[in-house]
Amino acid sequence: MQRASYAQSPPLHHPVPQHVSTVPQLRSPPPPTSSQPQQHGSYGNPYQQGTPAAGAGSNVFGAYGNFINDPMAAQFVGQVGQNAFKHVEQNVNRWVNFSALKHYFNVTNGYVINKLFLVLFPWRHKPWSRKQAVGPSGQEGWYLPPRDDVNSPDMYIPVMALVTYILLSTLLAGLRGQFQPELLGYTASKAGVVVIVEILLLKLGCYFLSISNESQLLDLVAYSGYKFVGIIVTVAIAELANGGKGTGGWVGWSVFFYTFLANSLFLMRSLRYVLLPESSGGDARGPMQTDSRTKRSQRTQFLFAYAYLVQLMFMFILC
Repeated sequence: MQRASYAQSPPLHHPVPQHVSTVPQLRSPPPPTSSQPQQHGSYGNPYQQGTPAAGAGSNVFGAYGNFINDPMAAQFVGQVGQNAFKHVEQNVNRWVNFSALKHYFNVTNGYVINKLFLVLFPWRHKPWSRKQAVGPSGQEGWYLPPRDDVNSPDMYIPVMALVTYILLSTLLAGLRGQFQPELLGYTASKAGVVVIVEILLLKLGCYFLSISNESQLLDLVAYSGYKFVGIIVTVAIAELANGGKGTGGWVGWSVFFYTFLANSLFLMRSLRYVLLPESSGGDARGPMQTDSRTKRSQRTQFLFAYAYLVQLMFMFILC
């Protein structure tokens, strides 16, 4: 028995949208720029919150900028700065006389060359007395600056010699492979301590021997620095002769003793007007007159001990 055949059902189709709808892409609004005007209202740009007002754009310091731009305030600040500078200058002048210190840096190239030659070769130099300017009354007034008198002490050569000694010592240590950053400070400290101790010994001797001079301290500081010229020559020649192995050897010791004797003779001749003052008629700035022959003998012994014994010890330490 056959079943009845039914008609085949049509295929199923999914519904296809007739209108295509696009979803807008959401983006953040751009940050405000100076060319865009500000929007006021409840729907303004959220990035404009907390920004300064349009009138405050030229003043980045706010209320303090008005104080700075005020001419009265600027004048007040200038007066305060001038008063502070004068106060500091007055306090510093209590300890350092800058007007007198300028005298020791009044040098020329010719003076520097002649002075270096005098420190290293003082054997035949004459005279050793310092030159003085003639006052209005025809009498000797004040000492001439270094540029006009080779016998006058200066600060330029001692300062440059001290700096050169520090740099030369560290350079030679670096060539030997022994350089360390602490070496600069150690060398400078050692040289500074030597100069300070030497000045203290000189001042102590001048105090006990009743030696007085207006420019004595600055003169002693200047003369205490000339030893670095001989030390530089000794170290340089000894290093070249020994092939960078130090300042030992017969060449190094020979140069050391020569520079030591030259420096000692230079100090003996130059410091006579400070430590062995003689009578002077009308020099108000000149040294104090000698009291007696005994005191002069004591000063001579002190000068000899300083020029030879003290200089030998300090130059040996520095070399």
